[in-house]
Amino acid sequence: MKYTVSVAMGPIEDIVEIAKTAEEVGFDAIALPDSLFYMEKQAADYPYTADGSRMWNAETPWVDPLIAAAAMGVATSTIRFYTNVMKLGSRNPLLLARQVGSVANLTGNRFGFGVGIGWAPEEFEWCGQPYAKRGARVDEMIEVIKLVLAGGMVEFHGKFYDFDRLQMSPAPSKPVPFYVGGHTDVALKRAAKIGDGWTSAMMTCEQLAGTVTQLNTLRAEYGRADAPFEIQAVCIDKFGVGGHRELAAAGVTDNIVIPWIFDGLAFDAPIEKKKDSLKRYADIHIHSGWQD
Repeated sequence: MKYTVSVAMGPIEDIVEIAKTAEEVGFDAIALPDSLFYMEKQAADYPYTADGSRMWNAETPWVDPLIAAAAMGVATSTIRFYTNVMKLGSRNPLLLARQVGSVANLTGNRFGFGVGIGWAPEEFEWCGQPYAKRGARVDEMIEVIKLVLAGGMVEFHGKFYDFDRLQMSPAPSKPVPFYVGGHTDVALKRAAKIGDGWTSAMMTCEQLAGTVTQLNTLRAEYGRADAPFEIQAVCIDKFGVGGHRELAAAGVTDNIVIPWIFDGLAFDAPIEKKKDSLKRYADIHIHSGWQD
């Protein structure tokens, strides 16, 4: 099982040092969250808390994940980065293709594109995108981005996006993996059909195991049962080596964690304490030999 560090809701000035330390102690990747802005009043419930409230406030720091990946990529050489997940619905696919291709090239193909739709109507409407038919539009966005990133002169004539022949150079020298987020049946079908992996929000191990079973069934229906596929998980009830064995048995391939939270530290804890937490976590879990 791989181990990924999430840098959600922490000071943006810490992220480069976190990436450097995570690479040094043996983590596989950095997960980069996405939030455009904090609206004072929300028109829809946040889907991943019991009461629909957000887990952050107006002062919580966020950084654009693509810019963050480029900044961390310059300071590292082996660790990977992926968005977890980027909300596509409020954005333009051609602009995103340019940005994703740039990050993939600047990091030496160490970037994976985690994608979702987005939950907040304000993020769509205030960025000039319609909230209606968002799922179908995001499906077409993914198609556009993959087409452009593959390189060469391309054109696209769809229901939502239409353009004549164009080319973005340089194309990434390797395909950018796409990881699909979301817990709904539609999201799982999207992941199984076009994704190189699926990424969860907060779930129990039992919920993850059931979702993995559902994904495997769907992937078989799409003729993709033998294709490589990542299960990136944020688990809320299995900790320690024993818990991680259970996650691996459930089908999780990538465990997304925030080590300093497990040590009782806040998101804005001093960077040296966070680095100590990374080292301690790696010693206990990554280098303990439990996967041998």
